[in-house]
Amino acid sequence: MANMTNVLVVEDDTAIRRGLVAALDFGGYHVIESGDGKDAVRQAADRELDLVVLDLMLPLLDGFSVLAELKRMNSTLPVIIVTARGAEDDRVRGLEDGADDYIVKPFSARELLARVKAVMRRSPERSFDVSRLVAGDLVIDLNRREAALDGGKAIALAERDVEILHYLATSRGRAVERGELLHRLWGLDPRGVHTRTVDMQIARLREKLRLGDAPPDVIRTIRYKGYLLADGVEVA
Repeated sequence: MANMTNVLVVEDDTAIRRGLVAALDFGGYHVIESGDGKDAVRQAADRELDLVVLDLMLPLLDGFSVLAELKRMNSTLPVIIVTARGAEDDRVRGLEDGADDYIVKPFSARELLARVKAVMRRSPERSFDVSRLVAGDLVIDLNRREAALDGGKAIALAERDVEILHYLATSRGRAVERGELLHRLWGLDPRGVHTRTVDMQIARLREKLRLGDAPPDVIRTIRYKGYLLADGVEVA
């Protein structure tokens, strides 16, 4: 059991929850169940989790509040939110609040397992062809998902932070449009979607990387185009 991936399923509808559990169990995951928001937070605090499948419509504590608590406890914990068909605002808000992916009811076991596998492939254990970024005294270790000033205490980076940095590093020399990041990293079709998800994520990332008195410029904003890795950043 110790080598299995621990997935917390948070869903108040018993029939749907049983279906989720059965699908994940069939996929080889160790599943923990929760039927309300408060219990989900307690479970997350007491257990070592690798991923959470989170319904947004929950009793006692709504899914958005649970998501905030999960990210407060562990900013790098992958979360897949479950939303109702047509609830685009909920999906956008969930992504802006730090969810890693979403799945829309009704869905098949095959789709659920595919999304779980996709998110887990982006887990901390995954290695990157770009492993480190250096900007002055700031060192960003993408494999360890950490950033630190030379010799200083490291801070943890979220999975999405690392994905953004990696994507910009492998796209060096060109400005990457917001729509491209939304499509490649969030899996959303940018056509007709009005969201500041990308901008907000990068703003939070920049804030995390301001570790010194004169923090280096790691990500540049190119007006009307998108984002670019700053010229002074060394890529290893």
